[in-house]
Amino acid sequence: MDLLQHAQNIRRNILEAGHKAGAMHFGGSLSVADLMAYIYGEAMRYDAKNPTWEGRDRFVLSKGHCGLALYATLAEFGLITHEQLMSIDDDGGYFPSHCVQNVQYGIELSSGSLGLGLSFAAGQALALNDGQRLFVVVGNGEINEGSFWEAAMFAGHKGLANLCVVVDDNGMQLDGLSDDVMPVKNWGEKLRTFDWMVAEADGHNFGSLRSAFKTDRAGYPLAVIAHTVKGQGVSFMERAVEWHHNKMSEDQFKRAMSENGGAR
Repeated sequence: MDLLQHAQNIRRNILEAGHKAGAMHFGGSLSVADLMAYIYGEAMRYDAKNPTWEGRDRFVLSKGHCGLALYATLAEFGLITHEQLMSIDDDGGYFPSHCVQNVQYGIELSSGSLGLGLSFAAGQALALNDGQRLFVVVGNGEINEGSFWEAAMFAGHKGLANLCVVVDDNGMQLDGLSDDVMPVKNWGEKLRTFDWMVAEADGHNFGSLRSAFKTDRAGYPLAVIAHTVKGQGVSFMERAVEWHHNKMSEDQFKRAMSENGGAR
């Protein structure tokens, strides 16, 4: 199965599970679907039949409000079942809307608090054996958090060349456009001053992503700044602030599924 099909399936999983659960974080979950398809479909080493394999690469979702995207990806690549995916937000279940750490299901971090994922990831990357890598996806909004920059300084100082941070640069956050809420400019320039290697990519183009992820790290941690569209793949959600967190009507759900290959 190619990466385009994986990405479409992840979007369908997001829509189906999110609609069943009710109001969910659709916009930011859809913006990372292609990133997740690339990371799990090509970049990362893991064993879906043995998620706790000690030699695995690690994935950390720092933008914790988009747990729906992680669950949708885990289901697509066989780490959880479709039935488990559809249990998201069920009372007493294992899959609340903000992830709870459960390595058995491929979830490395409880990620409700934004801005902390890179700190956790840097600590894990420091402890991993040679050859093991760690990928962490952060939202552009959480880069406003001071903890992100403290972790970035630490990772650069330690030369954590096995660490890759992927910035989901969709230009939006909870309250609107990032440029209006709290603009952070020239991320690449800032990270380079902290001894990071930086590459930029079209976050919805697999050739562009592949080139960025294969950047020679030269002994430094790598930051991939992926330019994305919030709500990507669903026309009425794209770049729409109200779909940061919202609930679909039945007609909206059918339309969204139709735009992503139709009902199952």
